[in-house]
Amino acid sequence: MIPFNQPAVTGNEEAYLIQAVRNRKISGDGRFTQLCHQWIEKTFQCPKALLTPSCTHALEMSAVLMDISLGDEVIMPSYTFSSTANAFALHGAKIVFVDIRPDTMNIDERLIEQAINPKTKAIVVVHYAGVACEMDAIMDLAERYGLFVVEDAAQGVMSKYKGRPLGTIGHFGCYSFHETKNYTSGEGGALLINDRRFAERAEVVREKGTNRKQFLQGQVDKYSWVDIGSSFLPSELNAAYLYAQFEKSEEINADRLSSWDFYYSELSALEKAEKIKRPFIPEDCQHNGHMFYIKVNDIKERSDFIDYLKNNGVMAVFHYVPLHSSKAGQKVGTFFGKDQYTTRESERLVRLPMFYGLTKDSIKYITECIKSFYETAAG
Repeated sequence: MIPFNQPAVTGNEEAYLIQAVRNRKISGDGRFTQLCHQWIEKTFQCPKALLTPSCTHALEMSAVLMDISLGDEVIMPSYTFSSTANAFALHGAKIVFVDIRPDTMNIDERLIEQAINPKTKAIVVVHYAGVACEMDAIMDLAERYGLFVVEDAAQGVMSKYKGRPLGTIGHFGCYSFHETKNYTSGEGGALLINDRRFAERAEVVREKGTNRKQFLQGQVDKYSWVDIGSSFLPSELNAAYLYAQFEKSEEINADRLSSWDFYYSELSALEKAEKIKRPFIPEDCQHNGHMFYIKVNDIKERSDFIDYLKNNGVMAVFHYVPLHSSKAGQKVGTFFGKDQYTTRESERLVRLPMFYGLTKDSIKYITECIKSFYETAAG
């Protein structure tokens, strides 16, 4: 069976884990955590980066820093993971879902303004498959209406929009280092703070609402509870594993892009024959090979297609069920306008195996299975 995903292993992970243990500092914010912070800040020219236990925690930190509370509204796509909405609903916000673009599966920037009202506090964008949303238009809207922008860039590490790294354009950027992502620590994430006004408070929020960081730096003679917060520090073991991945970031990125390009080339004839749709990458976007998906005709064909691949030793999967159609989504949110594309396009999408080290022989086998499925269907 060709798996859908395999977490990357680049060579130094085990050695760095042993170093972390021998350093006798495994609870967080040790040497490897600081190395990861420095790498993110330098690589992406970000004012402040803080590792978190997950992208979910990074999103929750952004909600705290923006003082999201009961009565606020937050605009986002429905085609995303539950964490994107949970982070803000937990603090009492009403979630306002708007439709997506069918070409990129990202929020339709042309529909956001209609959903803005005096209660709107933030726009949360999701860079699906590591392909950027139309950030110029979204940031312009935010500036005109005095709104925050949070980038859910869980899938977007190393991707760019008009030369700018995803996660560095909005007020806050949120990364994921889950084992399904390009760079992993098993579970993990990071909050990128692009508005310097929030840098100092972010340290407090991350340390359970205490000024412990100032105490450790000798800025205060004792530390105490000074703000709301939570335990947003990951283990130093996670950071040690992650830093080994960061050291090979270019190699991982090149490998995934090579696999993505090979898929794209091998499936071109099927798209020309109007059997499938391949991903679309806008001209201003530089993606990271996070995901290769295709779109089939409808949900029945998708089910048959996934079963066919599984029976031939290939694990392919669909993705999000739109949040506005879920029980929790209906409780904490509402869909603004017409669901023209969100549900329809979500039912067509199939993700193919994609991971660091996936061989061209494997991709060739997968694409031959896909061609065989459509030949069988035609027969």
